[in-house]
Amino acid sequence: MLRIGAVSYLNTKPLIHNLAERLGDRGSLTLDLPSRLADGLRRGSLDIALIPSVEYFRGNGYEIISDAAIACRGPVWSVRLLSRVPVPRIRRLALDEGSRTSAAMIRILLHEMHGLQPETISLGIHCEPEEVDADAIMLIGDRAMHPARGTYREIWDLGDRWCRWTELPFVFAMWIARPGIWDAAGQPAIDRKELAQLLESSRDSGLEHMEEIAMDEAAEHGLTKEDLHRYFAENLHFRLGPGERLGLEAFRSRAADLGLIPNGIHVNA
Repeated sequence: MLRIGAVSYLNTKPLIHNLAERLGDRGSLTLDLPSRLADGLRRGSLDIALIPSVEYFRGNGYEIISDAAIACRGPVWSVRLLSRVPVPRIRRLALDEGSRTSAAMIRILLHEMHGLQPETISLGIHCEPEEVDADAIMLIGDRAMHPARGTYREIWDLGDRWCRWTELPFVFAMWIARPGIWDAAGQPAIDRKELAQLLESSRDSGLEHMEEIAMDEAAEHGLTKEDLHRYFAENLHFRLGPGERLGLEAFRSRAADLGLIPNGIHVNA
């Protein structure tokens, strides 16, 4: 049975629509933070996971298994920088504990746009931004989507900043397989091609039912159905197409230049 992990944030809901039912007794689905999924894939406690794109480049022998992904082509809403000082004066940056790809993205943007390499600290998943001693805070996921409390000089939507700066999409997460799961010994109940089709069918079903998903999820997260539907339909993009692959390669090369990932690992076909 394949052990599959997906992100527990709202942005994943269209990707995993009816996925557990589609898997049946051939696989299990676990929901967790992006960083913990990456750790599980690396340790081998997961076989397939929707992991931060930066972790794909940090892995060894990882394979992109599907063109279902979480990306943006402009403002993303759920990834933000909240700065208490003008951005060029940021010296200490708090990074959301759940983030790895967005943490690398903001470090790239600050370095390229302002020549900054601030000290970074972790913002715990249960810690409020007002409690942290930092010039700026980077938030991801559901808690980044609500109006910021506190006094901030600048608020960046990082999807918007990346896409305008690079003129390319940004890919936050992809379905990744760890090496060896389709070796001759211990073949899982789902082969590589069938799994890709299953993940893409789940994504396609989710896109067809975005309004229903928004209706089911909005109130629990303090959002209106209209806001959440707009988030799915306008802020997010769920297909790893040619433009997204170019954006992924641009992210890889920039992250490697800053020493955030090893050199030499490129986007597989």
